[in-house]
Amino acid sequence: MTVKAADFGKVAVLMGGWSAERQVSLDSGAAVLAGLKKNGVNAHGVDAGRDICQVLAAGNYDRAFVVMHGRGGEDGVIQGILETLQIPYTGSGVLGSALGMDKVRCKRLWSGMGLPTPEYLLIRDEDSLDMAGALGFPLAVKPVHEGSSIGISKAVDAESLRRGWVMARQFDDEVLAERWIEGEEYTVTILGEQALPVIRLETSHEFYDYEAKYQDDATGYHIPCGLSPDAEKGMQEIALRAFRAVGGRGWGRVDFMMDDAAQPWLMEVNTVPGMTSHSLVPMAAAAADMDFPTLVWHILLDTLEAGE
Repeated sequence: MTVKAADFGKVAVLMGGWSAERQVSLDSGAAVLAGLKKNGVNAHGVDAGRDICQVLAAGNYDRAFVVMHGRGGEDGVIQGILETLQIPYTGSGVLGSALGMDKVRCKRLWSGMGLPTPEYLLIRDEDSLDMAGALGFPLAVKPVHEGSSIGISKAVDAESLRRGWVMARQFDDEVLAERWIEGEEYTVTILGEQALPVIRLETSHEFYDYEAKYQDDATGYHIPCGLSPDAEKGMQEIALRAFRAVGGRGWGRVDFMMDDAAQPWLMEVNTVPGMTSHSLVPMAAAAADMDFPTLVWHILLDTLEAGE
């Protein structure tokens, strides 16, 4: 069956929100909105606030394209609202979104399945710092429920571990200490049941942080990624397993580090990845001969099936 733009009805492009990634989400939302309109879709930008339930109910929307990053948009909250209002939406459901956003529970699941992810410890309080240090330095210190590398630091000793914990706590009550993987960074975009070409990231920063992601034009994005065909296929297969494990659906992105022994390590899953001019999903789609309007159309198609 051929799908026409009119088949989608009135579409809300949900962006903004109240997380630390609000500005990135607004940029992503503007790009998605333009892409859908280029396809002739009756799409409307909605800057989601705390009154989003009333706004959606009053708007008579037929479906929603969720491009809210971080808490409120990527953690199952907006998905629960849309489920309650019976509005079909893009991407992962309530459980998949919540698990994907929670780095600790996600890693517990992956570890239980035998998927490779670095050793870690949840720092619950100051008394946990010594136990975290026992993992061995260096360590990555991360807020459990943030994205876009917000609040992440590298700890090389007990003092910098404590500083990193204090900084991360500004964003989240729960903080993760994770064994630092020295090596190259890769990312795999998931679109439906397919893993798109792997991207290798190159940055002069300590790691692929917020500035490297969104502000530094010198960040390198390598497609082809430089891996052998077998190694790339292996990474794509791990990404698909990791994404499905958390209940991921529709589209997303899985991030890796590869150590000097060529062992890929799962870092995190993103169930609402960025869609800005610096974002990785559009780059991977382009490498698969898919332009941006085609990409957002493909993502929105899932909502027709969800609404059946």
